[in-house]
Order: sequence, then C-alpha cells, then structure tokens
Amino acid sequence: MKYDVIVIGGGPAGVISAVTARKYYGDKKILLIKSIEKGVIPCGIPYMFTTLEKPEDNAMGNMPLEKNNIELKVDEVIGIDREKKQVQTKGKEILEYEKLILAMGSDPIMPPIDGIEKKGVYPIQKEMDYLKNLKTEIQKARDIVIIGGGFIGIEFADELSLLKDTNITVVEFLPEILDNSFDNEFSKLAREKIDEKGINIVTGKKVVKFNGGEKVESVSLSDNTEIPCQVVILGIGASPNAGIASKAGLDIGKSRGILVDEYLRTYSDTDIFAVGDCAEKKDFFTRKRIPIMLASTACAEARIAGANLFELKVVRENKGTIATYSTKIDSLTLGSAGLTEQTAIKEGFEIVVGNAEGVDKHPGVLPDANKVKVKLIFSKQSGILLGGQVAGGDSAGEIVNIIGLALQKTTTLTELETLQIATHPKLTAAPTMYPLITAAQDALSKYGK
Repeated sequence: MKYDVIVIGGGPAGVISAVTARKYYGDKKILLIKSIEKGVIPCGIPYMFTTLEKPEDNAMGNMPLEKNNIELKVDEVIGIDREKKQVQTKGKEILEYEKLILAMGSDPIMPPIDGIEKKGVYPIQKEMDYLKNLKTEIQKARDIVIIGGGFIGIEFADELSLLKDTNITVVEFLPEILDNSFDNEFSKLAREKIDEKGINIVTGKKVVKFNGGEKVESVSLSDNTEIPCQVVILGIGASPNAGIASKAGLDIGKSRGILVDEYLRTYSDTDIFAVGDCAEKKDFFTRKRIPIMLASTACAEARIAGANLFELKVVRENKGTIATYSTKIDSLTLGSAGLTEQTAIKEGFEIVVGNAEGVDKHPGVLPDANKVKVKLIFSKQSGILLGGQVAGGDSAGEIVNIIGLALQKTTTLTELETLQIATHPKLTAAPTMYPLITAAQDALSKYGK
C-alpha cells in the first residue's frame, strides 16, 4: 500500500502533524500508525487518579483523525527503508511513503537502581490499561514514594494527596523541587504549598535501592534513610524514542534525539521529518541542546512539519525551543518561559531583572482575588526579554503565554512597559498596576545602573 504521508506515532505530535498535513494538502492520502491502541492525553495523566471521575475521561481519542479523513492503523513500525521509501510493521506489512513524519515520543528513564525491576515500581507509561492498573495499586497503598521533584512528580504528589490515609513522599536529588524550571523564590512558593498539604519532600538525596521481595516494600536513600512504600512512581524524565530512526541511518544528536532543521526535516533525509519528544531540541537563545519534552512544544513542531511537507509554507518558524511551562499545585499556579535568572547568569548573559507583585482583580478585595508575582529577565545591553516567571491564581497560566509570545517576538523592555492591554475588574489586575508592565518598569528603573 502506498501513501503520500505516513505519520508514525499517535500522541499529540503525531495527531497534529496528520491534521495539519490534511489542512494544507487536502488531496493527499495520509496514514497514521500508532503502536498503542488505547492511549491517553499525556498532560492529564496525574489527574486520572482522583480528579477525573474515571481514567477513560483522559483517553486520547481518534475523532480528529476520523474528522479529517486520515487513515489509522494500530501496529508497531519496526523498520524504515529510506532507499525504497518504505516502513515495515510488526504485523508484517510493507507500506510506501512519499513523506514520513516520525512522532514516536519518548520512553521513561529507568535509572540503574538495584531492585528497580520489582513489582510496585511504576515508570509513567502513556497507555490506558497500564495506568488503570496503577490506579488500582495506588488505591490499595498506604505509603507512596514519588521519585522526581519536577512537574510530573509534583503534579502526582498534589493529586495523590487528596487520597485519605495515604503517606506521600517526593524524593528529588536537586536542592529544590522544580529547580530546573524556576528561580529559587518561585520554587519555594511551590514547596510551601506542598508542605501545607502534608506531603513529605526530601531534597538533595538520591534513591539507591528498592527493597523487598518480589514486590517493593521500601526505598533506601543516599543518606541511609529508608522510606516504607507499597508503590513507587518514577517521575524523573524521559529519553527520545529514536531507535528505528537510528537503525535507518538518520543522524542522532548527543541527547539521543533525531537531528532536525528549522523546518523539522531530518538532517539525513529531507523526505523524513521528526517532531515532538523524539526530535532533539535547541534552546531559543543559546542554541544548546535542552531536554524539553512538552506536549505544547510537540504540537508547535507538528504544525510546522505538517505545513512544510511538500512546500515550505511556514518559513523559518522553528527558531529554537523557548521552554514554556505551567503547573498548578492546589490553588497555586506557576508559569515559566525562557531563561531563569540563574540560567541566564550561568550562560554569561549580562541581565537586568524586574519584579512585581499585585492582585489579579481590581479592587483587590473582590471575591476570589489572588496575589500575582511576576519576574522578568532582560538583556542589559539590548533590553530584549530573555525569560519570565509567574505565580498566582489561574490567570498566571495565561500570563506566562503572553511572556512566551513576547520571547518569540524578541520583545524589548520598553515595548513591554508600553504594552496595550484590556482590563476588567473581575478579570485582570488594574491597568495602573498590571504586573507584566510594572515588572518591566521595575527593570527599567535599574537599567543603566
């Protein structure tokens, strides 16, 4: 069977690639191949355990494919023949392509810790039945250890703290939770909220052993502490799933991701594109490799690849990964985009920092008003925005997206200071004290000093 476009991978990157290809190339024959029949929405995984009524509410459905007349095949691709422009599946099918999109995602990191093979130790897999089984085990557990204090670990901890009579411990080897994405004052806000919920946080230590018989009973830490547990959740990140790409002779980067250009074409073959977690990422400002694996980033890449399959319609839009994050811990929303202050200094940027605090409604005594904290990092020489962080209520999740757009457009300090905004007492901070603007003003007051 021959197709104009074959997409390998049924996650967000794969689906958006196929749907975008259909939008731009309406007459093409498109096939999406996925190896997992019952997938899930990746970002919703932590909320399958208490918040959602049932795990199936987080299912990754096929409606976008059906609606856009995209064929679907549940099978596993085991090889790519670039010369013949064919893919081979585990089901022994040979399928021909004109253009191929690799959206194979990532695999959870499995550190070489003694006893990691024991039952009860769960890496995060994006498969419905696997996660339903994990939910069953969690509901029976009295003690749960989460390894990793990044976004996935903290979101799991926040979610599982809703369970009654369950002890939750998060183990993070860095000095603070969310340490890779936020400066210390924002990480501390997250930790305070976690502490309020009775979650035990252990930082600066590593898990060195999983103890027990066939099933895990406790974990040993690098300081000889032993923590009892019946379930361990591994939330320590993932690595690109680029095995078949490597076997096909495509160039692989040092991060083990597939090397791509600004149009998401692989370095080795302009008829093969790679998007999402399986593709190597480069930082927007430094062009260094960065281990960013986000559905939002994957979808942005997928739209570029899908548009540029047969003609370069979206020109030079993959200029690097900004790394825009948001998360919610109880009532606290945190967002980060671009470089943190500590990362900017480490990379050698001369910077000026602006800070602001306010309230997300005006007057601030209105019901459901929340404090908002904004931090902006600018290049001292050019005044260009390098990064920003936000903490507050739900509005912080959209404020960080404004920062993300400002970063993409290389917005300057004075442009942010004179930003034209819409405000409303029940929706936003006051126009006289809008935190993005006042943070820019704070930075401007230090400019040249």
